[in-house]
Amino acid sequence: MSNNNYVIAISRQYGSGGHEIGRKLAKKLGIKFYDKGLLAEIAKKSGMSQSLVEYYDEMPTKSLLFSLAMDAYPMSFAEVPLNQKVYQAQVETIKSIAEEEPCIIIGRCADSVLSDNPNLISIFIHADMEIKVERVVERDGLTREKAREKILKTDRKRASFYNFYAMDKKWGEANSHDLTINSGKIGIDETVVLIYDYIKLRGLLK
Repeated sequence: MSNNNYVIAISRQYGSGGHEIGRKLAKKLGIKFYDKGLLAEIAKKSGMSQSLVEYYDEMPTKSLLFSLAMDAYPMSFAEVPLNQKVYQAQVETIKSIAEEEPCIIIGRCADSVLSDNPNLISIFIHADMEIKVERVVERDGLTREKAREKILKTDRKRASFYNFYAMDKKWGEANSHDLTINSGKIGIDETVVLIYDYIKLRGLLK
């Protein structure tokens, strides 16, 4: 992998503003931003339908025992479950776009996929539950109870996906990321500035 491009991989709790932070940071840096748009790239590069890629987005393999069985008794590509095929296509796509130019990638275990890139910056965005609930209520038009349920369900899915594929790391743990930031304490725009300053301190901006 080329050592010239820096990549910012952002993991985030639902409702913490991680998507907005990533988008604003990308604009400030003048680099590409990949979130849902990454799914279109995966479909394009792999030849899979985008609806299939979207269905299996951030979906872990059902069991560790199944994964171990695959290691012990390798299957042909035709026998590999669809979610495994989608994940492999995702890995190849992430590596490909990281080779092309600096970028920001939201979720999809990008920090694990690109762990051999010395210019990788791994960030985890979180916030207190009440802050997340307020944001989701306003953004998604849900009741507070439904917003809380959606936050918990989405974060369980994200943690399960990350912890399965990044087996040497844990979603949200400080040791698994370069920076963990409580966006609710300082705000969205201030979080963007904080990450920008960190990138400068790493000497990655020309």
